[in-house]
Amino acid sequence: MDVTIFSTLAFERPFLKQANAGRHQLHFYDAALTPETVPLAQGSQAISVFAPDDGSAPLLAQLWAHGVRHVAVRSAGYDNVDLLAAHRLGLGVANVPDYSPHAIAEHAVALMLALARHLRQANEQLRANDFCLDKLIGFELYGKTVGILGVGHIGAVVARILHGFGCRLLGVDVLPNAELTQRYGLEYVPLPALCAQADILSVHTPLTAQTRHLLDDEVLARLKPGAMLINTGRGGVLDTAAALRALASGRLGYLGLDVYEAEKGLFFANHTRDPLRDAAFAQLLTYPNVLVTGHQGYLTQEALTNIATAVVASLDAWALGQPAPHEL
Repeated sequence: MDVTIFSTLAFERPFLKQANAGRHQLHFYDAALTPETVPLAQGSQAISVFAPDDGSAPLLAQLWAHGVRHVAVRSAGYDNVDLLAAHRLGLGVANVPDYSPHAIAEHAVALMLALARHLRQANEQLRANDFCLDKLIGFELYGKTVGILGVGHIGAVVARILHGFGCRLLGVDVLPNAELTQRYGLEYVPLPALCAQADILSVHTPLTAQTRHLLDDEVLARLKPGAMLINTGRGGVLDTAAALRALASGRLGYLGLDVYEAEKGLFFANHTRDPLRDAAFAQLLTYPNVLVTGHQGYLTQEALTNIATAVVASLDAWALGQPAPHEL
């Protein structure tokens, strides 16, 4: 099968090549899928896309006209692909739902620990030859109440890790998992109750029409004063403007982000020579109690191997005229 792979990051290519082992003809492009780059897929039966790519209905129609019949998404989230439009066209779409819940969960906990112990400020002080500890008093995770918004595969791993830290666990999910309650004491509560009780809120919900800006002014106002918010799920779940207002008021005491609602065109690229044109993002970076990583939660050797393996498994199935293992 001839495959065009958009938004290919340099570190991805060895993993994809190894998983493919020469079975499919892979064409790698650094460029994202846009109206200008869609002709690159001419002659390919399948494409692979990532977060920066535009999978809107008009582009899917153009892909179909170019002969593309399958779309392999190299992530769990597929909110950048218009699934209804794909189905109308007859395009097969598959994602990678379980590439490594451990990678994301561990990164979420790393953000919690880094913020709780002021590691960003500590590192900056030390490099300035300042070894004073006055402004670095942190807090322990032990005994804290952690609310998990979206207790799927990743949220479940977060629960297991934090249970080991001695945290009290609350959860919000449309499908409660009784096993997590039995094993880790996780209590499912409505979102307002979770906000009112949680010292730390960790977000792992997918981005849908219902969850976009779910964390808005009204919800953030329900947080305990000084609470910590961690988002390693999808950027659009958090209203950035509302988060900035909550930081300014002190309602939000700590904010850790691996995702950002306007990250498209910003993350996954080197902008050291470019001015930062995103005023909201620039404002976030001025707060010492904010820690942002550029969508690197998934970036482990294990996760990259699993993503590549799953993408090639989808291609293998489609080449045989079969549905992909995780076809949507």
